Amino acid sequence: MSVAGAIFPAATTAGGFLLVLMLVLPVLAVLATLVLGGRHARTVAMLALPSGLVLAVMLGSELVQSGQALVYVLGGWAPPLGIALRADGLSAAMLVTTIVILLAVAVYGDGDFPMSAGARETRAPFMFWTLLLAVWGALNAVFLAGDLFTLYVALELLTFAGVPLVCLDGRPETLRAALRYLLFALFGSVLYMLGAVLLYGTYGTLDIALLAGLVRPVPAVVAAAALMTVGLLAKTALFPLHLWLPPAHAGAPAAASAVLSALVVKGSFFLVIRLWLDVMPGIITPLAGQLLAGLGGAAIIVGNVVALRQTRLKLLIAYSTVAQIGYLFLMFPLAAGLVAMNLPADPAVTGGLLQAISHATAKAAMFMGAGLIYATLGHDRIADLQGVGRQLPMTLLAFALGGISLVGLPPSGGFFAKWLLLTAALLTGQWWWVAMMVVGGLLTSCYVFVVVMRALVAVDGEKRPKMEIPRYREAVVLGLASVSFLLGLAALLPTDVVLIGRPVISAVGLP
Repeated sequence: MSVAGAIFPAATTAGGFLLVLMLVLPVLAVLATLVLGGRHARTVAMLALPSGLVLAVMLGSELVQSGQALVYVLGGWAPPLGIALRADGLSAAMLVTTIVILLAVAVYGDGDFPMSAGARETRAPFMFWTLLLAVWGALNAVFLAGDLFTLYVALELLTFAGVPLVCLDGRPETLRAALRYLLFALFGSVLYMLGAVLLYGTYGTLDIALLAGLVRPVPAVVAAAALMTVGLLAKTALFPLHLWLPPAHAGAPAAASAVLSALVVKGSFFLVIRLWLDVMPGIITPLAGQLLAGLGGAAIIVGNVVALRQTRLKLLIAYSTVAQIGYLFLMFPLAAGLVAMNLPADPAVTGGLLQAISHATAKAAMFMGAGLIYATLGHDRIADLQGVGRQLPMTLLAFALGGISLVGLPPSGGFFAKWLLLTAALLTGQWWWVAMMVVGGLLTSCYVFVVVMRALVAVDGEKRPKMEIPRYREAVVLGLASVSFLLGLAALLPTDVVLIGRPVISAVGLP
């Protein structure tokens, strides 16, 4: 039996039914909002999301107890004739992260999109709550799908749930931003599908576990890898394919920006991991890994430099997202370098995923905090943030904690992630990525420091806020930022959850 076959069983495992429930629950919730009407969309979401958290924790617990991937074969037909759902450590970590962030966004969004009993039904609240559930369902499908075509379908569902979040207010500028996002996403979809067609024509299957034991470095497979990777980079907004991301954030509601930055772009990044490390670990060359990380390095420098030049807080955070996405792609040459030295690639893989999770929690908190600042002051001009530290103390603290995680200071998740990546870079002699991470951290610290110091400046007299912000909304933002700040404590866990049920990359054979 191949390594992939041993890691990913071909039959349903104990606990596999949880995978089905993770897909069925959000679908039923979306259908319920459509049947019951807009006035009940918020209620449905507030009932479904906590239930989803319970399911995600149960799935993670089952994975840890079993020590192997969870599998559910749909209809009893094993691949390649049938479709299998699979959950390994990567999947479980992203499922829990997704539902935690969506719960925080839902509680926060209740202030911007209220749906009180007896109130007149309006379009924006109904769309927000329905799309929030749709994003959840699409992400669950991305994290659990076991074949490349189902992943394609899930990614398209994610796109069509994410794009409308950009233009909930219906203004011309937000509609233009949504259209640009859609064009980039469709461009990426076409390239991904062309690559999948090449793979299916070569091997007659798109199942990840089966392909892992079949793929060889033939021209058709190399072309498929290139097409699919470029398509996914467009959806992930990696430099220079990031042009859709800042305009999308500029006019989107803060809750929508939190979902887009924290979660939607992570769906396509998750597929890059699946493609490079699970489907084609023996096809991707070290040179390709260096090229991909080179784009990530360019994103780190360009994104941070442009962020420093922004005058609006929300655009600063948006360009910071461009920079932080770059860190995610440093894991690939580091993993290849470790395997070339006959060492396990675990530090690079764990560091890359932890970087994604810490960025997701920190950036969601920062976008929501920026929304509260805008609501309080009536603007988000960085030069005029004086006094906001007194008006919104918990929000400013949340922004600072999120910034600490982005910079990579202990005990944040960003620190632990960068520590793992730095360790891998030093072990493999790739010192240039060490320098890139240090420079990126210094640039990030500059704009975090500027924002915090501006907000702490005292003003003469008490500024009257444009809107009174309930403390619970500040508490939600602070809670999510605290999660990002304390993620570094994951180093104390007895088990590396990310690696459960995953193939040993050195055994599969990266060149």
